[in-house]
Amino acid sequence: MSLTVADLEKIQTQLTEAHLDYRTELVDGKIIIMGLSDYVSEEIIARLITFLNMWVLPRKLGRVTGSSAGFRLPDGNLRGPDVSFVPAAKMPSSPRSFAEIVPDLTIEVRSASDNIRPLVLKLQRFIELGSQVGILVDPKNLTVTVYRASGEPIVLTHEDILTIPELLPGWELPISEIWPPVFE
Repeated sequence: MSLTVADLEKIQTQLTEAHLDYRTELVDGKIIIMGLSDYVSEEIIARLITFLNMWVLPRKLGRVTGSSAGFRLPDGNLRGPDVSFVPAAKMPSSPRSFAEIVPDLTIEVRSASDNIRPLVLKLQRFIELGSQVGILVDPKNLTVTVYRASGEPIVLTHEDILTIPELLPGWELPISEIWPPVFE
């Protein structure tokens, strides 16, 4: 039995009415229900959204969203990357529904309970569908892997600087800034 976005919306309504805070995605006709993230992963997501918005908003470059923003993809799936960016030219105004567009930038942050392979496959699928850049942040190994349609993945570590010149010219983020600080 292959489920649809309408089926997913019904399940989301039921979860909301039951006061259950789950994220859902529709992948190949199956509804995936995801629980809450671990604290470190969610803090990294918040930091990335902040760093991106600090560059994107003053320049009116586009829209940055978190994992609750759903994208209706050309393959029929409904997915929500942990962080995404859509250029202003592709989305002049925000829809009051799931966005029917492929974000140009998709970022996944590995939670403590995540296996790496499904995250890589998710990013690769976004790139196949039109994302220009996919980024996998792995707090377990303290690495950031950048995927593009052309070329091999690039693995960045603590001393490196993340840049995305094709989408955010001039933006730089030291990898060391992605990890949550330790306060002494």
